[in-house]
Amino acid sequence: MSQFPTLQPAPIKIHVRASSGRFSRWRWAMVWLTQLLFYGLPWLSWNDRQAVLFDLDARRFYLFKLALYPQDFIYLALLLVICALGLFFVTAVAGRVWCGFSCPQTVYTAIYLWVERRFEGDRSARMRLDAAPWTATKLARKAGKQATWIAIGLWTGFTFVGYFTPIQTLGGLVLSLDTGPWETFWIGFYGLATYGNAGYLREQVCKHMCPYGRFQSVMFDRDTLIIGYDSARGEPRGSRARASDAQAAGLGDCINCTMCVQVCPTGIDIRDGLQSDCIGCAACIDACDEVMDKIGSPRGLIRYSSQTGLEQGWGRDRVLQRALRPRVLVYGALLLAISTAFVTGLLQRSPFRVDVMRDRGVLARMVEQGAIENAYRLQIMNSQESVQRYRIGVTGPEGLTLAAAPSIELGPMEERTVTATVRLAGQQAAPLAGQALAIHFAVEQLSGDQAGHQVLEKSSFLVPR
Repeated sequence: MSQFPTLQPAPIKIHVRASSGRFSRWRWAMVWLTQLLFYGLPWLSWNDRQAVLFDLDARRFYLFKLALYPQDFIYLALLLVICALGLFFVTAVAGRVWCGFSCPQTVYTAIYLWVERRFEGDRSARMRLDAAPWTATKLARKAGKQATWIAIGLWTGFTFVGYFTPIQTLGGLVLSLDTGPWETFWIGFYGLATYGNAGYLREQVCKHMCPYGRFQSVMFDRDTLIIGYDSARGEPRGSRARASDAQAAGLGDCINCTMCVQVCPTGIDIRDGLQSDCIGCAACIDACDEVMDKIGSPRGLIRYSSQTGLEQGWGRDRVLQRALRPRVLVYGALLLAISTAFVTGLLQRSPFRVDVMRDRGVLARMVEQGAIENAYRLQIMNSQESVQRYRIGVTGPEGLTLAAAPSIELGPMEERTVTATVRLAGQQAAPLAGQALAIHFAVEQLSGDQAGHQVLEKSSFLVPR
């Protein structure tokens, strides 16, 4: 036995044939929708600022009207949970429909394939061009394709960075060749990732790099909608004349044209059954339906169904009825509950935040007439995009007062730390020596649409022995 590992052959390049049909139109609709959102959102303005901006330097996240602090991390956590449950719910009902229609890898691969077809033609033309010797025509077509791919990749990287650095400012920096090291790195890195993944790796990302295809079987069951081949109707396969009778010839409806394989972006044969490499794009359905129309057979030889539905020969209505099963209902209930909590939390979110910290330099001290003072530092964060005024008060045991009743004015999205001194009269402090008393700071907004809104923050007041 050889002590050296066996070298695996390099993967054969997949030349994907263009498909047309109702699912292809849906896929292109999702391409347009996702890219209009991705490329367009950074250019929208809101209150004289970028509408969607993740300003890491200032630690501010802007989402249209919302302005979030790092302390609002709970909303990001809930959003991630919602996305995960949404993925589980959609997968349990309709398999890898996300992969086939909305995944960025699918979207950008479709865009890059469209560019490739414009320069090099469809599948057969591209195969001939790849096999042909290098000529001026071949060089021009390949160079045009590469230049367009690179331009799309760089624009995608530029847009991505525009979510973290205001995109109009970033545009000026790029034109003046004055971008910082991080902007330069991420524009190049994200652009290169788009160019490499959509231009070259393509199906290898779905087969080997994306974990979703590996654990999708955990979320599938026999009633999950999948793209399947009706072998009872299609077998035995065989080519035949258009006017011939398939039943008389002992053949099924499949004429073994391999169109379903030629349009598959991952190069699988759907007739081999359910496979982890199938991304659910439904290109094979469009291709097969077109062939069935040409030979005069009914559509649906390859169709959306379930494993049970294909085995039992169920129609669409019966298959869809089985979609409402316990797993789906549990996912749906959890998704609805967490989404409701997320929206409710955002709607009831306070227009400002208060954090109370004890001043460790002056925990407690005795002043005139036996009174006790504690010092605190209050960090007040205005999450509104207008100037606001606030009044600070304190509640607690009888005789507790602020040495001063400060008010504070904060600019839009400003945060500031103020010192507050709380005093307890000597007559009330004497019987409480050695105790830690519960107190509350009350910060009230005095201006704006939410004037009168109050935030209470708990703290403690130390009475030394």
